[in-house]
Amino acid sequence: MVLKGAVARIHRALAQFMLDTHVDVNGLEETWTPVLVLEEMLYGTGQLPKFGEDSYQTREGWWLVPTAEVTLTNTVNGMTVEEASLPRRMVAHTQCFRSEAGSAGRDTSGMLRQHQFEKVEMVSIVKPDESRAEHDRMTACAEDILERLALPFRTVVLCSGDIGFGAIKTHDLEVWLPGQDTYREISSVSNCGDFQARRMNARFRPAEGGKPEFMHTLNGSGLAVGRTLIAVLENGQTEDGGVELPEALHAYLGGKTRLTPEGTLA
Repeated sequence: MVLKGAVARIHRALAQFMLDTHVDVNGLEETWTPVLVLEEMLYGTGQLPKFGEDSYQTREGWWLVPTAEVTLTNTVNGMTVEEASLPRRMVAHTQCFRSEAGSAGRDTSGMLRQHQFEKVEMVSIVKPDESRAEHDRMTACAEDILERLALPFRTVVLCSGDIGFGAIKTHDLEVWLPGQDTYREISSVSNCGDFQARRMNARFRPAEGGKPEFMHTLNGSGLAVGRTLIAVLENGQTEDGGVELPEALHAYLGGKTRLTPEGTLA
């Protein structure tokens, strides 16, 4: 996929807006991470060995990250930290790579499902007794982005049969796409409990003393940038073929408020 001109600028503006909101409003720490990682990093977050076919591996043995969940969560790999350093709340904007094995023929045309895409990813690392409340907080952070963009959406609690391999509870945010006349997932926010921490041997030392305990890890999209772009273009479309852009993006677009039918910003 190639984006040009005004649409490419809107795509960039969306990512910048998401990062700024998560840092300035939601209190997350902006973090830059690589997209190439060692095999043990994917094992730590649960992508390997079960889902190896869903990721890309280089000839040298490095793996391309499916999301920044991998790198952000692994910042505590093998560590025992002090209780006072928790919670840790991070956000990163990265390229993401997925082979989408098993997705042939399902949502594979256009921009909805791609092998390379961008996401703004949130990760929290907390004490066990804080993870339920943190899950709700992270969900609210993702919802806040959609609300600021004035996009219609719904939040769904997944049943146990639909949640990921390493999660204990997942909330999916689904945005309305008029072009498909349906809701599509734009964020998935998961509480992984101590599953990833056990794989990474990531613990914290209680302030009152005693044996170190495993941390709890959580992750969620905040949001998938390409899918957000689709939602902005479709929900803002006007009768003349232009697009009224969300007010939250105006400052990131030099004060421009709409995409004209000719494909320029005005």
